[in-house]
Amino acid sequence: MKRNSAPKLLYADAQGNIYDHPELVMAGMNGPEAVLPEDAEIIPLPEGSRIFTIPATPPMAWDTERNRFVTVDSVRRGKRRIPIQAVSAFMAPGYVRTLLPACDFSRKKVHLPLWSYTAVGWDEERERFVVAASRVDTNDNWNPCNFDDRKLDPLVRKRLREMPDNRLLEQLARCAVDYHCFAAKNLFFRRWEAPLPVSPACNSRCLGCISLQPSDCCPSNQERISFVPTPEEIVEIALPHLLEAPDPIVSYGQGCEGDPILQADVVAEATRRLKQGSSRGTVNFNSNGSMPDRVRMLCDAGMDSMRFSMNSAREEYYNRYYRPVGYTFDNVVESLRVAKEKGLFTMINYLVSPGLSDDEEEVAALLKLIADTGVDMIQMRNLSIDPHFYNRRMGLHKKGIGMHRMLQRVKREFPRIQFGYFNRTRENFYPPDLEKGWPIP
Repeated sequence: MKRNSAPKLLYADAQGNIYDHPELVMAGMNGPEAVLPEDAEIIPLPEGSRIFTIPATPPMAWDTERNRFVTVDSVRRGKRRIPIQAVSAFMAPGYVRTLLPACDFSRKKVHLPLWSYTAVGWDEERERFVVAASRVDTNDNWNPCNFDDRKLDPLVRKRLREMPDNRLLEQLARCAVDYHCFAAKNLFFRRWEAPLPVSPACNSRCLGCISLQPSDCCPSNQERISFVPTPEEIVEIALPHLLEAPDPIVSYGQGCEGDPILQADVVAEATRRLKQGSSRGTVNFNSNGSMPDRVRMLCDAGMDSMRFSMNSAREEYYNRYYRPVGYTFDNVVESLRVAKEKGLFTMINYLVSPGLSDDEEEVAALLKLIADTGVDMIQMRNLSIDPHFYNRRMGLHKKGIGMHRMLQRVKREFPRIQFGYFNRTRENFYPPDLEKGWPIP
């Protein structure tokens, strides 16, 4: 990439107004190190994405004259210099970031909220925002433009009138209206994937838990369910969805709860009833996969697919993030094997962050995990957490090989492995072009 044509640094003033720098070049961070984006990882900012500031944190950029990375504390405006702050992107679903925003995190004064932070710059020639990222899924159902809240409220009111005593429906109404959860909105629009939260408890203590955080940390994105719904409550809302929705999926463990594996008996009974009531649709189970015996029971109850979450294929880093209670990393791996042996479509909800996810040893461990378990899909999900906090807790001291290069290596070693971002319907578990499913233009 010619530096004079490379994307320019974006920065913001104290009021949040965003500007491009006339000379300095966009940088990103891989783990704790500033790097220049490669051509292959620069794409237009996806539609439906957001740009926001990183408060009181100066950006870093590449200075072509001095041939080095610099921290930019201020810019000249007229006769005075004004302090500036870094800018980040939060991408629309379906894209995995390849670089974190470049800034001097040592000066950061606040614990950043639970968003996924992506390096963003300005393409001067094409006059557009660009990000360091790669598309990993083509399902456009989740594009924010498909969720018109003007149509949502009357649907929520209608469903609540129809099922006034269903506590689960009331919970999901709150998720849809108050927290703007796309999955919960799908239930009321009666389309695509709908969530079925069941567990107020969890046996992981994730650093970036979106439903429960200690008071001295950043606030959670949503409030966790406070009760265990009955199989009847689950079936009452899930069965009509499976019978009537286009491309229907119902998913346990999809958002505002602990881990549904702790309520496996309830989930199994509800799933048996759903399978008796309809041959349509897909029943999916998202979990930490901590209890292989319960996974086996759920497979036998009629589950179609399972997705197990991990931030790393190495036990050391898994434990640092998940902080498991009463289970081990080996239990998660065994659950993957069990689900695959039972004939289910299996996925890893891989919570990625540049620097750890593309570390040489991490890539080797991921390749071994794929070989050992036969997992079908790696969902490349951007980990939502303060990147500086995460890097320190993981003990990262160097950059990785590059996220784009990591994706290339995995696909080269296992052409059948699918990259993705979203859960799949049964009909689309194994598309005919799966070996050519990445890169996506």
